[in-house]
Amino acid sequence: MSAGLCKMKKLISTLAILLACGTAAWAGTPLPLTSLRAIHDLTNAEASKGLPVAFQATVTFYGKIDGNLFVQDGDEAIFVKVPVNAGFLPGDRILVRGTSFADFHPDVHSNDVTVLGHSDLPEPIPATFDDLIRIRYDCLLVNVRGTVHAVDRDGDDSYNFTRIQLLTEGGYIELFIIGGNDATIRNMLDAEVEVSGIVAGRFDGKHQPTGIQLYVPSFANIKLLKRADADPWALPVTPMGAIIGSYHVRDLTGRIRVHGAITYYQPGTALALQDGPSSVWITTRTRVPMEIGDVADAIGFPDVHDGFLALTRAEIHDTGVHSPVSPQPSNWTQLTSSAQLFDLVSIEGQVVTEVEEGSQDEYVLRADNKLFTTIFRNPAGPNAPPMKQVPLGSIVRVTGICILSDSNPFDGKVPFNILLRSFDDITVIASPSLLTVRNLGILVGLLLIGLMAVGTRAWFVEHRARQNTAASAYIERRRGRILEDINGSAPITEVIEQITELVSFRLKGAPCWCQIAGGARLGNCPRDLSGMRVVSQEIPARSGSPLGEVFAAFDPLTKPRDIESESLAFAVGLAALAIETRRLYTDLIRRSEFDLLTDIHNRFSLDKRLDAQIEEAHQLGGIFGLIYIDLDNFKRVNDLMGHRIGDLYLQEMALRMKRQLRSVDTLARLGGDEFAILVPLVRSRADVRDIALRLERCFDEPLPIEGVTLHPAASVGFAVYPEDATTKDGLLSFADDAMYKTKNLKRHLAQMPIGDHNPEPELKVL
Repeated sequence: MSAGLCKMKKLISTLAILLACGTAAWAGTPLPLTSLRAIHDLTNAEASKGLPVAFQATVTFYGKIDGNLFVQDGDEAIFVKVPVNAGFLPGDRILVRGTSFADFHPDVHSNDVTVLGHSDLPEPIPATFDDLIRIRYDCLLVNVRGTVHAVDRDGDDSYNFTRIQLLTEGGYIELFIIGGNDATIRNMLDAEVEVSGIVAGRFDGKHQPTGIQLYVPSFANIKLLKRADADPWALPVTPMGAIIGSYHVRDLTGRIRVHGAITYYQPGTALALQDGPSSVWITTRTRVPMEIGDVADAIGFPDVHDGFLALTRAEIHDTGVHSPVSPQPSNWTQLTSSAQLFDLVSIEGQVVTEVEEGSQDEYVLRADNKLFTTIFRNPAGPNAPPMKQVPLGSIVRVTGICILSDSNPFDGKVPFNILLRSFDDITVIASPSLLTVRNLGILVGLLLIGLMAVGTRAWFVEHRARQNTAASAYIERRRGRILEDINGSAPITEVIEQITELVSFRLKGAPCWCQIAGGARLGNCPRDLSGMRVVSQEIPARSGSPLGEVFAAFDPLTKPRDIESESLAFAVGLAALAIETRRLYTDLIRRSEFDLLTDIHNRFSLDKRLDAQIEEAHQLGGIFGLIYIDLDNFKRVNDLMGHRIGDLYLQEMALRMKRQLRSVDTLARLGGDEFAILVPLVRSRADVRDIALRLERCFDEPLPIEGVTLHPAASVGFAVYPEDATTKDGLLSFADDAMYKTKNLKRHLAQMPIGDHNPEPELKVL
């Protein structure tokens, strides 16, 4: 582009800004803000009004897959949200028209960006970690120095990027670099580098800074100052039991003091303070009694754990001044946005289920047709209060501290739980409705029985002989229908209620009901039995304890008759057939999908779930992982110690792996000593790798079995859909190959000579 043409475009852009200002003034709308300084001077409340902007600046970074654009003009810089795949390059001089919006600082939305020409990038500002963590150079191009501690590639063939964990004097900075390949990152670990990049903070759901990121346009912005003293992959192997011997931290983090009202306190573990809209989670070992609602001071050290700001190793001083915080009424949408992290909140919901555990009690609630959990963590010791029983279906209001699994506001909705301080934090505001299906069924049954009794009485008076014949025919028809339902798919509750209704008919309308052993009471059971004559018969099982009991209630003035025992025996026979059939069917279904030894899914079940997951990922454009695990030297355990020890070993290994997985993951035994795990909810290959490493580490702990101590080990491989394969067989084959590469690498390392001799490889399972 010639200099004259460049000047002409700049002149045109200036005239466009002046014309926009004049048009806005003529129309009575606010004049556009024409400089980055004017936008920075806005408050977030002002920026949220969507004020018009029109300014020139130089591109310092552009991410084409997410539309994140950073621009700088002199010593001012700003973030602009623009369309994806716009094709801007660092150094482009652009004219931006758009509107302001509120974020950590005021930022800009724009769909109208004009490239005016190309110029040199601004000179980077030398910066330290302390400068960056205090947000002094937000969105500006800076220079930092540090040592590379981790390098990870991500993305695909169309757009790949690299993440680097850079240790600086003061703390870690994450670098986000466009591009990268094995050749560029091969020698970066432990190297000292100088990096030019754009400052962008990491934030939690309250838009509080939790760390620092630098967006780096390319690897040309990284200058190698000093290579690593030695190849990290050539380091000697450290025994796993001696890993902590290399741990060393030089922590210069200063102690700080915070002030607020106590909203949560678990002695010896944690405490939460809240001051207006701000709140903080504090870890402490103190067990001094403190009062919820008291104003307190806390001194400790700032830290970030899994994206959460926290105060650690804290000491607490309760001032004794009582100034309780009022809980903020919230709904499911507000809480899942993570904007009320660690705040004292209240929310209403319907109790779905209750779970009483040794260390904590849980209530699962439904609000806005979504589920969440409220947790009361029991104090240690035998004097823990019993769980407060709340009728299922009740509408309750719970008050407590909002905690989340993730506080990153850019990840969308995240799961949350509510921590209760005491059982007083759960209040019933509406009892369960009486208009339930069961109650309506009982009411309808009673009405039918009443109608049948009235009709039968009239018919009996007129046509005694015909009534007996018709009644027998009716009973046989109902019996045939019940047998069809037993062999069909009707729910067991419907079948039992049909049986009790039929018995009631045979007994001239006498109430009849069935109590299933360890289960529900079905049929027509009067509320008050104190004034009635009740007869019953047990429902025998083919083996073991009875399946339940059938009851009928009569007027106390009546005498026992043969028809009563005959009718109950009739009901007992049908009920036993129904219950045994359903249990047999349920057992067969489970046996077809679960491994009998380890009680985890079998290969058939995994195949079905894997097919369904592939279909879902194909429809939604998602990813998921498949992990393959093979126990090392398991055959020698069976050969040397017997199959009983081998079976116990397999059961314990399956249990260890289950403890490392989430509720959405599927652990399956493929046969022998081979296992597979379907990991559906992941965001990247790194997530699958982290789960695979966690599974591999769970085998490190020795396993004592019947006086013998085993040392488990396993080889792990994984595949990611659709990066590695798009079919079930392809994914299994890729993960299996990856696992065998790991196993062969272990054998190769075990056979490498040490000193002047070549010992036999150690068997970890013996």
